Amino acid sequence: MHELGIVFYIIKDVKEAAAQNAVDHIDAVVMDIGEVSTIVPEYLQDMWRWAADREDLLKGSELKINVIPAVSWCDSCKSEYGTVAHGKLCPNCGSDRTWLLRGNEVEIKEIQIKSK
Repeated sequence: MHELGIVFYIIKDVKEAAAQNAVDHIDAVVMDIGEVSTIVPEYLQDMWRWAADREDLLKGSELKINVIPAVSWCDSCKSEYGTVAHGKLCPNCGSDRTWLLRGNEVEIKEIQIKSK
């Protein structure tokens, strides 16, 4: 389960951003997680709850996850298609000259705090 290691990296980055902006409490962290990123969102949230509550800065904070659908591009017919449903072969022309356009992201999109 590599989600715990990822949570530690997220916390490190969030703590750095909070220090740079003189923030003393984070209410939520919003993540963009690609559908084929190998991360299980439910595991990530479980690990977040365990780790975040050990940090005063993050105690009680929420981890919100936007799942980004995996989309591939076909160089042969110049079309996009859903990667999970069709894999490497383009459903439009059958070509294997395809590549992942999006869907493997793991990014902090937003850090939410209460306005003073």
